[in-house]
Formats: sequence, structure tokens, C-alpha cells
Amino acid sequence: MTRFAFYGRVSTQDQQDPESSRSWQLARSQALIEPQGGRIVAEYFDIGVSRSLPWQRRAQANALLGALRRPDRGFEAVVIGEPARAFYGNQFGLTFPLFVHYGVALWVPEVGGRIDPGSDAHDLVMSLYGGMSKGERNRIKIRVRSAMAAQAAGEGRFLGGRPPYGYRLADAGPHPNPGKASVGQRLHRPRARPGDSAGRGAHLPGIRVGAGPVRHRRVPYRGRDPKPVGAGPRPQPAPLRARMVQGRDPAVCPHRTGPAGSPLRRRLSADGGAPRAAAGRYRRERDPR
Repeated sequence: MTRFAFYGRVSTQDQQDPESSRSWQLARSQALIEPQGGRIVAEYFDIGVSRSLPWQRRAQANALLGALRRPDRGFEAVVIGEPARAFYGNQFGLTFPLFVHYGVALWVPEVGGRIDPGSDAHDLVMSLYGGMSKGERNRIKIRVRSAMAAQAAGEGRFLGGRPPYGYRLADAGPHPNPGKASVGQRLHRPRARPGDSAGRGAHLPGIRVGAGPVRHRRVPYRGRDPKPVGAGPRPQPAPLRARMVQGRDPAVCPHRTGPAGSPLRRRLSADGGAPRAAAGRYRRERDPR
């Protein structure tokens, strides 16, 4: 009897069921090894991890690589139920030499059993699946980002994040996706808060607030004094600015404390307080380590 370790992966927890994904990957692995007298004695399954991350940055995959180094690992081979879930791009070429070095066989259903390190055909098949996995992810990424940009430009859809200062999220009807609408999800759009739109941006020197676009005029400054040369008394702050000058707008961002510095002034100067829909403004950054 050959003892096997199973490895699988699921990318998200909210869009798919991790337990169902683990079950069908494990079933494919057992169907491959049980006719050959194999038995799974250890499981390594990553949840919520992108396939684009190398094995060393996946918790369970890295644990499996660490187990390969131990003589008392308790298994002689590793089986993977779906290679497209495990390998991305050239990851197979970077990972499989470790299996060969420590004398651990790797089994996948696509080659009908054990991968032969000396077979060019097996290497070509696994490289092909890695390329298909990368292409699939890239196509999905391009489609999603293009759709978000089109929705922001053509429909003015709010794509998430904190609303601009002086605005609130108002209900915009049911969600266009029938599945999401059936569970009560609705669309939202930014709407000006009553009482703040008239005075928005009036506290900023050189900015005229009106129905048209914001216009700037060049004013000479003297030293570090932000007051224009020859200007009269400073205008009284608008109601919105009166709250922000104390450090924050409690209704918009109650978690922030401290004085409102120059970044807020620059943002209000550039935006004029008007909301603008834009795709790709909020992006997820991964830890490079």
C-alpha cells in the first residue's frame, strides 16, 4: 500500500463552498489512487488563496513542501485532484524538482497516475495546464475590470468605498443581478447631503462654486501666509468646513481623529466636492513578501 498526501485549493469562501470544493477534488484523487492500492493519510487544503501566489506563500502548500524534507513525513507520494487549482504559469517547473529531489512521487489524473520526471510529454502536459490556468485568471480579470469601468462611465454606478465629503449613499433601486436582488441587495448612488451643497468649497481661496465646473484663479502668495495679497477679511467657513476644521466629519468618518491637514484641503480643491465615478480607484494590494 502506498501512502499519499492530498493537496487542494479553493480561491474564495464567499463565492463558492470550500467543503464542496474539497470534496470533489478529494474524490478525483481517491478515484485515481485507490485502484493502485493507494490511501490518503494526510491532507493539505488552502482556502481563500489565489492560484497566482507561489507555493511558498500558501500556508498549506508551504507546509507540504516543509513535510517533504522530513524523513518521518508519513507518506511516499502526493496526489492532486485538479492541477489547474494547484499550478499557475510556470509554478510546476519551479515546484516539481523539489518532489524529485526528496524522492516523493506526484500523481495527477491528467496523466493517468504518477508524473515521470524524465518524460517530456508529462512535462508538456503540466506546463500546458499551468498556462491554461494563468490564461483563465487573466481573462476573468480583464472582463471584470472592463465591466466595472463601463458601468462607472456609462451608468454612473458607485463602485464602493467611502462616499465623497458632503455626500451620502442613497438607494438607487434593486440590484440588476437577479440572484443578488432575490436576497435583498440594492444599488446605491452618492447624493448630496441637504444643507451642505450650497457652501461646499466656498472656504477655499480662488474657487468659485456654482452650477458649472470649478474655476481657479491664480493669486500671488506671500511667504507661508495662505491669505492672498490684498485680499480682504477671510470668508466665514461653510457649515461643512466648520465641522471638518475640527478634524473630521463625524457623520462621514467617525473613526478618524486629529486635525484636518493639507491632504483634505488639496482634495477639496481638486474635486470641488463633486462625486465622480471611476473604476480601479480602490485596488487590493498584496504583501510582496
